[in-house]
Amino acid sequence: MVKLDTFANANALIAARKPEQPVVGFRPHAAGLAARWFLANFPGDVAYAYKANSSVFLLGALYGAGIRHFDVASLPEIEDAKTIPDATFHFMHPVKSRHAIRRAFGLGCRSFALDSEAELKKILDETSNAKDLLLWVRVAVPAKNSRIPLERKFGIVGAQAARLLVKTRQVAKEIGITFHVGSQTVTPEAYAIALGEVKALIVKAGVVVDRIDVGGGFPSRYSNEMPSPLSEFMAVIRHGIEALPVADRCRVMCEPGRALVAEAESLIVRVDARRGGDLFINDGSYGMLFDAAHLGFVFPIRIIGRDVRDPHVLAPFELWGPTCDSIDHMKGPFLLPDSVREGDFLEIGNTGAYARAIAGHFNGYGHYDEVILQDEPMFTMYGEVALAVAGE
Repeated sequence: MVKLDTFANANALIAARKPEQPVVGFRPHAAGLAARWFLANFPGDVAYAYKANSSVFLLGALYGAGIRHFDVASLPEIEDAKTIPDATFHFMHPVKSRHAIRRAFGLGCRSFALDSEAELKKILDETSNAKDLLLWVRVAVPAKNSRIPLERKFGIVGAQAARLLVKTRQVAKEIGITFHVGSQTVTPEAYAIALGEVKALIVKAGVVVDRIDVGGGFPSRYSNEMPSPLSEFMAVIRHGIEALPVADRCRVMCEPGRALVAEAESLIVRVDARRGGDLFINDGSYGMLFDAAHLGFVFPIRIIGRDVRDPHVLAPFELWGPTCDSIDHMKGPFLLPDSVREGDFLEIGNTGAYARAIAGHFNGYGHYDEVILQDEPMFTMYGEVALAVAGE
């Protein structure tokens, strides 16, 4: 693994360098804190959603904190992560190619999700009717207060779901039910609703369920508006699990991605031009700011590398990326001191989830330097209360 240079904060980085290309500032301590909090407070297995960020530095921080389960959604993710010691992989994409199933099984994966009888048959065919499978039936649940609903593409409901549970129970060593309430769900109500539907489904199917996976969706913080505390999510999930008609030995799992890694990275960019309220920067929607451009995320932002007169007097700005495409636009508004100018460097915080994974190389951009930053994230879900609960 390449050794990264370490700086006290982004200001120290800019004082030492004037980087020509964007910089990813990695905070391993933030990822470690988030992982330890989940491991201490979630009532079951914590499976990191690998797709959120597969940086080796970040994976190392999560592994060092104790993460051993991984939610993988593709064969390349499994092949990339297969060298992680003592790791358990859960292939949670409900639609997989036959080759992907066969190869994953050969690499030791025994945990697969499905949401149709055709997928069940495919898994059985490509594993030669293996007797040691953990099979998860993906059910669709309502998206409540989620920024990115996910119920339309995958999931089975009603009588079809009950019938699929019965058929899966007949062939699997262990059977689980899994769902996803949607990404960046800011209140825990969605989990209460989903677990209520799971309860009704178990009763309807009349099967013994060995596992419950509440999926991901846990929020990160991007502004002064705080999502519900993660402790409230844990309380709602515990209450919902306790009400299920399952045995005490039933194991629970979650798949946090954003909540574990969003705070662990910042993006440091340069202003190449200012035109009134428009700032042209050297990264954008084809890079690490996809969510800002296409999903309306307003990441925290600040000027770094110089003192700012009246730093609390802010003006709204829109950001434009470096490519020639006019959709390379982050509307915001992003609040910055009105003195911002060409040549300034900006730190865009809490970009650790999905930003790096989505970034491409359109127009030759999408290349980043990487450093370690030792200061705290610009916003956090893990404060003194979280530390106390986690026993820090």
